[in-house]
Amino acid sequence: MPSPSACWTAFAGQRLLASGPPAEVVTAARRALDAGESESLLLFDDATGQQVDFHLRGSLEEVLARLQPAPEPTAEASEPRGPGRPKLGVVAREVTLLPRHWEWLATQPGGASVALRKLVEAARATHGDADRVRQAQAAADRFMTTMAGNAPGYEEAARALYAGDRTRFNKWTRAWPEDIRDCARRLAAPAFAKEAP
Repeated sequence: MPSPSACWTAFAGQRLLASGPPAEVVTAARRALDAGESESLLLFDDATGQQVDFHLRGSLEEVLARLQPAPEPTAEASEPRGPGRPKLGVVAREVTLLPRHWEWLATQPGGASVALRKLVEAARATHGDADRVRQAQAAADRFMTTMAGNAPGYEEAARALYAGDRTRFNKWTRAWPEDIRDCARRLAAPAFAKEAP
């Protein structure tokens, strides 16, 4: 289920219904259905630009209950824990490396896990801005493909998005339906964050 900080967006055809926390968005979508909305409803996760496959059937209470995380299994029902430190949020997973990588990791203070965590944190610090730009490009592109893939200027807008050219992006999205244009621009905004003012 969505994280507490998640942001979703719902469209009825080309019209924006709601954007915000998932509970607000599914409430707006459910109410639109109750009011006889004839356009198809699409929900998007703003972080990824992907459509959210979410069932709006049932009462509003039933719909909102689907957003709640599944209950934790009881101590008797839970399986034995594997390696890791779950109380600290550490999760054990498999990593595949070449022998020379394992040899280097074995020589690092604290062992392989500590060295890998340090490498990941260093990479996040070094490449964080580039990662945010890439994620914004991917999210905006997914949304645009679904909602504006046949719109005039779509391909040019996509090229401008990946080129980091806000001016060209805005030019090619100008003629799109207002709500789709505004949502695409909002999702794409972090992709242009490094532009000169």
